[in-house]
Amino acid sequence: MNKVFVADLKERDQVESPFLVRDKIMAMAKNGKPYMTLKLMDRSGEVEGRVWDRVDEFDLQFNKDDFICIRGKASVYMGKMQLIVQDLRRIEEDTVDLADFLPVSQYDPQQMLAQVRDLIASMSDINIKALLNAFFNDQEFTKLFAKAPAAKAMHHVYLGGLLEHSLSVARLAVDVAKRYPNIDRDLLICGALLHDIGKVDELRYARSFDYSDAGKLLGHIVLGVEMVEKKICSLDSFPPMKATLIKHLLLSHHGQYDYGSPKRPKTLEAVVLNFLDDMDSKIIGVQAHIDKDQKGDSGWTGYHRLYDRYFFAGENKDQPVENIIESTLVAAPDAVQQSTQVEQKVYKQEPEKSVHKPRAKARNNAPLSTNLSEQLSGLNMDLFGSKEEQ
Repeated sequence: MNKVFVADLKERDQVESPFLVRDKIMAMAKNGKPYMTLKLMDRSGEVEGRVWDRVDEFDLQFNKDDFICIRGKASVYMGKMQLIVQDLRRIEEDTVDLADFLPVSQYDPQQMLAQVRDLIASMSDINIKALLNAFFNDQEFTKLFAKAPAAKAMHHVYLGGLLEHSLSVARLAVDVAKRYPNIDRDLLICGALLHDIGKVDELRYARSFDYSDAGKLLGHIVLGVEMVEKKICSLDSFPPMKATLIKHLLLSHHGQYDYGSPKRPKTLEAVVLNFLDDMDSKIIGVQAHIDKDQKGDSGWTGYHRLYDRYFFAGENKDQPVENIIESTLVAAPDAVQQSTQVEQKVYKQEPEKSVHKPRAKARNNAPLSTNLSEQLSGLNMDLFGSKEEQ
């Protein structure tokens, strides 16, 4: 059976192809007639399927996370591609190639894990090194960590996405720590590698990506802190304050309460981790949207509901995301060292005098925002606030 990928669908195409059912919703039209909405996926993306006829008959044939072969017509509605399903049947997993249906990181997971272990080996803090080795020498944990996506919908939504995202944030942490000597390098890298570990239990990713019961009830931040606490208890004489600082990194990495953080960042490393996590996730999320949702030759994407805007791809709209991030993930040590030497020379130059007038009045107690423009808009930000949260 020939596979037609979501990314290749064009309006008025007659389609007969297998898809994985990511979601299945029964509803009732205004005229009292039932209809079915499907989220159909393969490794190239998702498309909505609409079933208007024989709904009750088809409903008995399959469930969410099943593979089905559909026959239908591609149609654009409200700027988005749909499949109007005329016929469908459930098919067995052994009749399809699973690699066609779940998106996978372009990077080899074993190579990424090797880079994680190189970062751990570079640490001088024996306690943090011991904690990270306790995680990454655990075969069951690393198997899940290397397979899990980083999110259900926003960024790195593919198998291996969690490992790719965590390694990318850790490499950014290395770069930032070189520029700011007051940052605890090992603590920041530890937070980068562990900040999302709870997602190995929060998400389900055997077929489609969804939340587990624990993920819905607790969330990855709480699950991650529990995992860190369990590993720390297995180690001898782990410093209590260091354990608190590490757990604070996990608890505060979303930046503010509105984004799910139980605590706001209150250490320098926590502030930096929030910025780096937000930056990496937004860069990959926006680039993925640009890659898959360009509209014609205009260079503009369709509307992104969560970012609340359109994006302009410009002349480089055909450049794939892997070309942008590859140097971050797989840069050779010599190249990194050479780049660092150049950057150090730049930072040793005499800074130019500021031509900006000082603000008339600083805003005290302003909460941190995950919006970078808001975070960087004032030079006199009170990062930690003068009022202690309850």
